[in-house]
Amino acid sequence: MLNPIRVSTKPLLHAQRVFATSIKSFTAVMMGDNPAQQSAPAPALNGSDSASASASTTPLPTPSSTPKPGPQNQNRPQRPPKPAPPPKKEVKILMLHGYTQSGPLFRAKTRALEKLMAKALAPLNLVPALIYPTAPNRLSARDIPGFEVKDGEEGDEEGEIDSWAWWRRDEASGEYRFLEEGMERLVETIRDVEGGVDGVVGFSQGGSVAAVLASAMEEGRTVPEGEKWEWVRRVREANGGRALKFAVVYSGFWAVPQEMGWVYEPKVRTPTLHYLGSLDTVVEEGRSRGLVERCEEPVVVVHPGGHYVPVSKEWVMPLVGFVRKAEAPCHTRCARD
Repeated sequence: MLNPIRVSTKPLLHAQRVFATSIKSFTAVMMGDNPAQQSAPAPALNGSDSASASASTTPLPTPSSTPKPGPQNQNRPQRPPKPAPPPKKEVKILMLHGYTQSGPLFRAKTRALEKLMAKALAPLNLVPALIYPTAPNRLSARDIPGFEVKDGEEGDEEGEIDSWAWWRRDEASGEYRFLEEGMERLVETIRDVEGGVDGVVGFSQGGSVAAVLASAMEEGRTVPEGEKWEWVRRVREANGGRALKFAVVYSGFWAVPQEMGWVYEPKVRTPTLHYLGSLDTVVEEGRSRGLVERCEEPVVVVHPGGHYVPVSKEWVMPLVGFVRKAEAPCHTRCARD
């Protein structure tokens, strides 16, 4: 008969207690507690079991004692904030139509020019604001060059067509009739623009008006006395006493009446840009050159076209460069003035 084998359960119980103690220590570490400060006494063990348990219950390093790596860029110098972009500046420009035209019609004809100017000046933070007034003197159909009355028709003498002029030239005396009314319209227009205007662009008769306006607004220019020239004082007041920075003339001409001599003597000091069409048959080149010669700082551009405003990029870019130069600080001109 075989004797039963007795198996001792003490080693198994000991191993369970050691495992439970290790789990408890690990949990305390993860919870941020220090196992050395726990009040529960460790189980008493004897002999080699005691040494083994001592090794097993060695406290693990706490998270507070473990060095935490900082961010790699903590000590790097911070980049300075980007500077704010410079503010945009409006360049307010009067756009003066020619004889028989109107403000809306002139704008329709120069819309491409307006878009190209805005695109080209945008990198410079310059925003062109174009103002298109309509002249006050309405024309009848008989005033239109080339108009012919058919047999049996009286024609339109009541001025019902949308055609306007800044003045009317008297065929007998050569004087400009209704000039004061035309200039008063500009006084009203400038007065309605907040801060006044910076420059003027004119076509044909409007180009002639542009030169007259620029000259009249110059500081120190002597003007004849009399009610006829009272508009000069008012237009200066409307613009806050500031002269125009530039004048651009397309197919323009100089005002020939003797009473207008003060406009060109001394020469017009305002910087001017003159566009001449080599095929222009409406305004003779000699009349346009006469205006150029009466300006102190003229820039002349000749395009291979007729009596119109060229609006392709090739011919708009000289205008853009001229406006840019006029808006930039000009130490030479400012020192002279």
